[in-house]
Amino acid sequence: MQFEFPFDTLPAVLSGPRVERRRVLVGGSAFWGTVVEDGPQRGYLKLDDGRVLDDVDARAYLPPVDPAKIVAVHISYSSRSFETRNKARPTETPTYFTKPGTSLNGHNGDILKPADCKYLNYEGEYAVVIGRTCRNVTPDEAWDYIEGFCPALDMGLQDFRDTDQGSMLRVKGADTLLPIGPGIVRGVNIFEQTLRTYVNGRVVQEAHIGDETIWGPHYVIADLARHITLLQGDVILMGTPCHSRSIDPGQVVECEITGLGKVRGTVVAIDAPRASALGVGHAPTDSPEVRRVALGFDERVPEHLKRNLSDSKERTS
Repeated sequence: MQFEFPFDTLPAVLSGPRVERRRVLVGGSAFWGTVVEDGPQRGYLKLDDGRVLDDVDARAYLPPVDPAKIVAVHISYSSRSFETRNKARPTETPTYFTKPGTSLNGHNGDILKPADCKYLNYEGEYAVVIGRTCRNVTPDEAWDYIEGFCPALDMGLQDFRDTDQGSMLRVKGADTLLPIGPGIVRGVNIFEQTLRTYVNGRVVQEAHIGDETIWGPHYVIADLARHITLLQGDVILMGTPCHSRSIDPGQVVECEITGLGKVRGTVVAIDAPRASALGVGHAPTDSPEVRRVALGFDERVPEHLKRNLSDSKERTS
């Protein structure tokens, strides 16, 4: 049973050739296409109807997934565990939360920050997309059920952590808080890639995935599928490295994963919900626990990431 990595033989989803599928709006309608990997049209998008788009970056991107469920691993990078728990492994086995499908957002979308919320944190991650119905599988078998991988931003309104810590429902589930894409990629060894999160063009998170991963996607899928049937299109978010911090309206956040691509979103201020002014529900809070998560532990993260985040905020102002 192969729980660890590297592998003696790469699973098909990790070995080439690279294939990237994207979904974009053309003339007001949604179309799927495949990114051209070689030749004079390299980087163009060939739609399934045969048309080739050479201005694909100017298009409106749609999330390349339509999941029945979105499941996220709490902590699965050693640097994140060290920052938050002061140890390289947070728990003996993975723990999870879910996000509603309405949190999905496309590449280049707006990430909404309500006026009554102070802390909107970025978390650069890679997402695993399930390719077919999966139940009661071993970690070795789990690779055959993966369609591919996407860069993702698991944004979080930490102001609701006091009341929703058990579920993370509003913390991680609000509308627009999951930019994902621009496409689904297969044929790339995820364990050989580097994840970087940028704010206003400055690197604020960085990790070599193979070096820091505690549980690989094959283990996570086998764990979840013991009791929960995973369906085609379902998404699993694989956690983030250290230095998740709060950002403000006007700032641009990006998650880039070598071999996969880069997803981008812009934080946009919106009014507080109308019902909040009437006293409906738990108000956002600025408690010690909220600040502990939103502001993190600076003494446990690399100096250059802290400097870059500070520089990015100056560039916004």
